Amino acid sequence: MVGRIPVMDVSPVVDLGRLSAKATVGEPMPVRAAVFREGHDQLGAEVVAIDPAGRRRAPVRMWPYGEEPNQYVAHVTPDVEGEWTFEVQSWSDPIATWQHDAGLKIPAGVDVELMFTEARLLLERVAAGTGPDKLDKADKALVASGIAAASDQERPVAARLAALQDPALDAVLLAHPLRELLSVSGPFRFRADRVRALFGSWYEFFPRSEGATRDEKTGKVTSGTFRTATERLDRVAEMGFDVLYLPPIHPIGEVNRKGPNNTLTPGPDDPGSPWAIGSKDGGHDAIHPDLGTFEDFDAFVARAGELGLEVALDLALQAAPDHPWVTTHPQFFTTRADGTIAFAENPPKKYQDIYPINFDNDPAGICREVLRIVKLWISHGVRIFRVDNPHTKPLAFWEWLLAEVRRTDPDVLFLSEAFTKPAMMHGLGAVGYHQSYTYFTWRTGKREIEDYLVEVSHESDHLMRPNFFVNTPDILHAYLQYGGPAAFKVRAALAATGSPSWGVYAGYELFEHVAVKPGSEEYLDSEKYQVRIRDWARHDAEGTTLAPYLTRLNEIRRQHPALQLLRNVSIHSSEDDQVLVFSKRHTLPDGSEDVVISVINLDPHGTRETIIHLDMGALGLGWHDSFVAHDEITGEDWSWSQHNYVRLDPGYEPAHVITVRRTS
Repeated sequence: MVGRIPVMDVSPVVDLGRLSAKATVGEPMPVRAAVFREGHDQLGAEVVAIDPAGRRRAPVRMWPYGEEPNQYVAHVTPDVEGEWTFEVQSWSDPIATWQHDAGLKIPAGVDVELMFTEARLLLERVAAGTGPDKLDKADKALVASGIAAASDQERPVAARLAALQDPALDAVLLAHPLRELLSVSGPFRFRADRVRALFGSWYEFFPRSEGATRDEKTGKVTSGTFRTATERLDRVAEMGFDVLYLPPIHPIGEVNRKGPNNTLTPGPDDPGSPWAIGSKDGGHDAIHPDLGTFEDFDAFVARAGELGLEVALDLALQAAPDHPWVTTHPQFFTTRADGTIAFAENPPKKYQDIYPINFDNDPAGICREVLRIVKLWISHGVRIFRVDNPHTKPLAFWEWLLAEVRRTDPDVLFLSEAFTKPAMMHGLGAVGYHQSYTYFTWRTGKREIEDYLVEVSHESDHLMRPNFFVNTPDILHAYLQYGGPAAFKVRAALAATGSPSWGVYAGYELFEHVAVKPGSEEYLDSEKYQVRIRDWARHDAEGTTLAPYLTRLNEIRRQHPALQLLRNVSIHSSEDDQVLVFSKRHTLPDGSEDVVISVINLDPHGTRETIIHLDMGALGLGWHDSFVAHDEITGEDWSWSQHNYVRLDPGYEPAHVITVRRTS
C-alpha cells in the first residue's frame, strides 16, 4: 500500500525491481523519487543503503531538485562490490514545519508564546535522542541554548527567534531529525561492480599483425605470434591504456574462407577472418597454431598484468563451417529445407564463412558448452570479455550465463558489442552486461552529441555503461575518412573526456582513413581479412603519429577523478554551432572539487572563434566568480568567468581540456 507519506516514481528501478540497477564502487548513484503529502506540513526523506553483508548504512538526506515540485534526489556511493539494496524513507518533519511557521508567525506577532513553547518541546525531544540520533557534547550544548532561548520570556522576541534560527543549531537539527509518520518504500536492487566496469581506456590490436613480417622477394607474410605481440605491450601501456582487447585468437575455418577486402576468392596463404572460428585445429577452446600455445598466451597475459594492462578476449558465439561443433553438435545450428546449414546473413550482406548458433534447438547443451569455454579462458587469466553481436542471441541466455559467471567469478566483466535498437542495448545492460558499445561513432553534430551525452549519463545510466570507441575494425566513419588529422584529435578528445570508458583500434594513431570504396565504413585492406604490418618505429621517429596526444589524454583522465565518472556531465552553451562545451565535476574526499571543462571545435577544417557561456552553478561557482582556466593539453592559462572568448584552430589544437583552478 501507499505509505502515510507517499513515495512514488522511485529510480533507479530496473524491470520493476526484478533486476539490479547499475552502480560502481566509488561512483555516486542518484536515487530519485516523488515525495509528497496532504496539507501544508513539511516532510523529509532519506535513502538508506543496505550493503551485500546486510548492514544498513547511514541515511543520506534527499533534497528537492529540478523545476517540478515534490521531486527529491540523494546520491548513494557504494564502497564494496556486490548486490546492494536501498530504501526510501519518508516522514512528517515537525521541526521543518515549526521553522516554516515560526518564520512567518512570530515576526507578525501571531501565537508568539505558543510557537516558542512548541519549539521548546521539539528541542527537548531532540535532546533526548538515543542510538544514531544521540547528540554529542557540542550538539547538546547548542540544543540546550535553543531550549533556553525558547523558554526565556525576559529576552526580546527577536533575539529568541534569532537564537532558534542559528545556522549551527539548524545543522544539528538537520542531522538529527524527528521522524513522525515514518513510511518506508523498497527495498530496491542495485549492483556495485569493480571500478574497471566504469572507468578504463581500451586499445585493440590483432596479435597476428604485431611482429608479422613480409618476405621482400616472395611477398609472403609470416604471422605475428603472442611472443612478438608481447613486444607491443610496453608501447600500449606507455600510452596509458588500461585494457588490451584481442579479437578471436582461435583457429580460423578453411571452408568458405574470406580473402582480402571480404572477397570470396582467397589465396592459399590468406589467413581469413578471426571471427570465422573453428577448423581441424579446434574451436573456441583452442588457440590458432600460428599464434602459439597456451603457454605463450599465459606469458602474454602475465606480461600485460605486469604493465598494468588487463587482457580482454573476444567471445564470438558462432562457428566456421569446419568448426568441430558442426560434427559433434549439429543441433547447435539451423538446418535449411535443402539440408544445408544456414550461414549468417544481414541482407544484402552474406557471411558464408560463419554459421550462427540456434539457441532453441538444444539450449541446455549450448549453455553447458559456452559456460565451459568461458570458464576455460577465465582459468587462463581473462577477466574481461568483449562479446560479439550479443543482440543476435536470446536475452534469457545472457541473463543465465552472466549470473553463472558472477556466482563464481564476480570480478569478470562483459562488454556488449551491440549496435542495434535501444531496447535491446538497454536490455543487454539490464540483464548483466557491464559495458556497452554505443552510437557514439555516428554522433558527429553538436546537437546530437549534446543529446547523446545527456542520454548516456542521465537517462540510461542505470541500465548500461557506455564505452566510446572512436573506431573499430568494422567502423571507419566518414568524419575520419575526410576530416584529416584534426578529426582524429577531435574524436579522441570527445571520447576520452565524454565517457569514463573509451576505446581505440590500432592504426587510429597513424590516421588510417581510407575506405574500401566511397560510401563504405569498411577499411581498405581491412585487418579483419589480412595481416596488416605497421611500421610503428618509423612513425614514432618521424612524428607522424597521434600516440603522444592519446597518451596525454589518458594522463589527464588518470589525474582527474571527474573524468572517471559517468553521471556528472553538464552541457554548456556556445554561440557557434560547431563548438561543443560540456563539463564534469566531482567532490573529492577532502571536500575540494575536481572540475574539467571540454571545449571542442567539431569542424576539423576551419578555425572557430566564439563566445562560450558557462553554467557557473554546474561548476560549483557563483555567477560573478572568475577562475584560472588551465588547458591540460597546451599548458596555457586564461582568466575565465561566466562568458569567455575562445579560438580553436584545428591545425593547432581543436580542443581545450580545461581544469578549473579557483582564485580564492
